[in-house]
Amino acid sequence: MKATPVLALITGALLSLAASLAHALDLGNIGPTYPIGERDLLALITQRLHDKERSGELARLQNEARTRGIQTVRNPAPVTGLRTTQVPRTFYFDPSFTLDRPIFDGQGQLLFPSGTRRNPLEIVSLSRWLLFFDARDRRQVRQAQQLMANHQGRIKPILTAGSYMNLMSAWKAPVYYDQHGTLTRRLGIGQVPALVSQDGMRLRIDEMEVTP
Repeated sequence: MKATPVLALITGALLSLAASLAHALDLGNIGPTYPIGERDLLALITQRLHDKERSGELARLQNEARTRGIQTVRNPAPVTGLRTTQVPRTFYFDPSFTLDRPIFDGQGQLLFPSGTRRNPLEIVSLSRWLLFFDARDRRQVRQAQQLMANHQGRIKPILTAGSYMNLMSAWKAPVYYDQHGTLTRRLGIGQVPALVSQDGMRLRIDEMEVTP
């Protein structure tokens, strides 16, 4: 199909424009030019850091941050949603879970298909009872210490509030912390002290009355 005169004219104009842009000349400055007035951001930050260092403010901020970090380690945030036991209760928790995807071994062989239901207690038993308590309450600390003495080596102390480092120093034994309430929420614990033990293929949870 032959190009029309109009189409040929437009095409020629476009080619001419492209050639002009490809060989554009420097037309120089149009109007007055000025240097960039804003300071370099990195240079500004560096200068301010040097100023704070000379004034001693930087060292103060570093010390404050270090102190906050140490306090956070020594006294983690208390687990929310827990209270001292008011009405003792005993309930059970089934740790069974259902796979939402298939599990394969290293060679790609299917071990467990999706939908398989398993109970971890079929494979590994709860070797030590879990004792959750609030170390800010001296009564709970005494009660935990007594339980640990009565069941030598069978209880794993886990704090829900207070300083585990202070207790480790005093007891000369490992003390753990339920970070973010992961375990207590999973087990449905609402009151402390609470003792978790194994009962067959279930976990028994006793929210105990605090002894004087």
